[in-house]
Amino acid sequence: MDRLADFPAIPAGWAYLDTAATAQKPQPVIDAITRAYGETYATVHRGVYQRSADMTLAYEAARAAAARLIGGQVNEIVFVRGATEAINLVAQSWGGTHLKAGDRILLSQLEHHSNIVSWQLLRDRTGIEIDVCPLTPDGRIDLDAAEAMLTPAHKLVAFAHVSNVLGSILDVRRAADLAHAVGAKLLLDGCQAVPRLPVDVGAIGCDFYVYSGHKLYGPTGIGCLWARAEILDAMPPYQGGGSMIDKVTFERTTYAPAPTRFEAGTPHIVGALGLHAAIDYVEAIGLDAIHAHEAALVTRTRDALRDLNSVTLFGPDDAAGIVSFAVEGVHPHDVGTILDEGHVAIRAGHHCAQPLMEALGVPATARASFGVYNGPADVDALVRGLERVRRIFG
Repeated sequence: MDRLADFPAIPAGWAYLDTAATAQKPQPVIDAITRAYGETYATVHRGVYQRSADMTLAYEAARAAAARLIGGQVNEIVFVRGATEAINLVAQSWGGTHLKAGDRILLSQLEHHSNIVSWQLLRDRTGIEIDVCPLTPDGRIDLDAAEAMLTPAHKLVAFAHVSNVLGSILDVRRAADLAHAVGAKLLLDGCQAVPRLPVDVGAIGCDFYVYSGHKLYGPTGIGCLWARAEILDAMPPYQGGGSMIDKVTFERTTYAPAPTRFEAGTPHIVGALGLHAAIDYVEAIGLDAIHAHEAALVTRTRDALRDLNSVTLFGPDDAAGIVSFAVEGVHPHDVGTILDEGHVAIRAGHHCAQPLMEALGVPATARASFGVYNGPADVDALVRGLERVRRIFG
């Protein structure tokens, strides 16, 4: 897979291995954004003039593409700023309406902070309880433990589809079955899954699914909440303002149907068009092909790092596009700094997953994550950089 030429922000000789944080943008996405601002820009859902009508059609076509990508229906997609806002929307709207003191939520040890703090804010307001599912020794959410923990008091299970630190892939169908067996809903954080794996929310059987555009080779500031139509229809608005209304008087306001009810104010119009271009880009390559490409790079990386006796690997061998590791006696920030001197860009830190770091017994990890623009040469550059780290630190 040779897609490097599509990405103008990656110069020759630079190994960009931080796609799990944010993906670089291919030229078709850049062109779509430039064209939208420079040639076709107008507001949506408001204007009676032709350009506004055309932009409205383009905006709604982006919604249809966002639904198609994960096997949903167009009326089940809410545009948000990103997965963080999507989880907060569910917590405040659905959770604030349907959860009460004594109800329980099940999370896991590997969740991103956005899938922890959002529920803690709701807990502090309503008195719900949060339980935490442990991990298997190789870094997967332990669904056997989840099954033993779940009770009829649990109203929601909220898990990452793919861990942003370990790359471990959740058995999502089993997670849905376990949640539904006790009457709970299942929310999946798909930020790391959607750019790497085929996703079909119908086949999974989940109730909520969230993802961000910028990890999918699209722009920042745009993302999606998918929820079953009947669930969205029963949720109250998250914010108030223009667009999300039916009729406003000082005595009473009635609201538009979902998903419009959840999109107050002028939306990120150009972001949606950029997201559409990104979806077209990955679909043209094929998510099966992307997954196979990244799996091969993960295998190459883990095999190479396993041969360095000062390196500890985290997560399973079949991780999806992500390899986290530690170098004995060297802080991950120092690893990242030295690698950067050799034009290798990785992430170093807690990756917005401090409870997972505690579970792993480390303050932080170094993380290499792959995209369609990476190849074996990037893995070789990473290994050379780590050999230099070992020489510097003895």
